[in-house]
This record gives sequence, C-alpha cells and structure tokens, in this order.
Amino acid sequence: MAELLERLQSRKWRLTAQRRAVAEVLRGEHVHLTAEAIHDLARTRLPEISIATVYNTLNELVAMGELLEVSAGGGPKRYDPNARQPHQHLVCLRCGDLRDVSPIGEAALEIPEAQRHGYRLVDVDIVFRGLCPTCAQQ
Repeated sequence: MAELLERLQSRKWRLTAQRRAVAEVLRGEHVHLTAEAIHDLARTRLPEISIATVYNTLNELVAMGELLEVSAGGGPKRYDPNARQPHQHLVCLRCGDLRDVSPIGEAALEIPEAQRHGYRLVDVDIVFRGLCPTCAQQ
C-alpha cells in the first residue's frame, strides 16, 4: 500500500506545508489518530499549524477517499490512512487501541439481495470489540 503522502503527490494535490505536516503524521500501519493527536504531532513539524487547518485537511482527505473516518466506540472519531485495502477494525474496550483486521470469510458478511430493501451496497463497517493482551491481564 502506498503511503498517504505518496498517493497525494501522485494525485498532484497541492501540498502546502500544513497539508504535508498532516499527511506525514499519518504514516505506518494501524494508524488511527484523533484530530487532536494529529494536530499535536503536526505541531512538532510545523508549530504554527492550527487545529482548524487540521480539521479542514482531514475533511478534504476523507471527501477525496484518501482517509477513512472511524467511529469505534464512545470516543472521538479517528482517521485511518488505510483507505485502499478492504478491512475492518478491532478495538480494545478498555484502552481504546484500534487495529486493522481482515476477517476470514468476509464475503459471508454480505446481505442477501432479498434483505437489501432495494439498497445498493457501497460499504460495510464492522468493529470487533475485545480486550488487548495488556488490558486482559489487568
């Protein structure tokens, strides 16, 4: 999977210093950061970046299909740069750790035509919940 920054460059998206700082923060596997965490990390690269700029950039990236907005429980939304590979999420009920997972038999999750009520399916969002190894030991 190409990193977010590489995908944005290939799309010829105008990479201002602020946009670059946000994209650079969203690197690696199992990245699911809140807007506030993205802002804090982006400020280490660009101290003058505002939270409004971070939100505007995140909203634009979600609209472009380059980021997924993930709601996995009672906390704030998180942003996932793994927008290209089909996957679901696994969240720890205690600490909130969030991981990408690809369940076996995912095709079995499809709704039969007779139960779709005329809907054309475009996406599925399933969140598996449990306790991570650290929280399970507590």
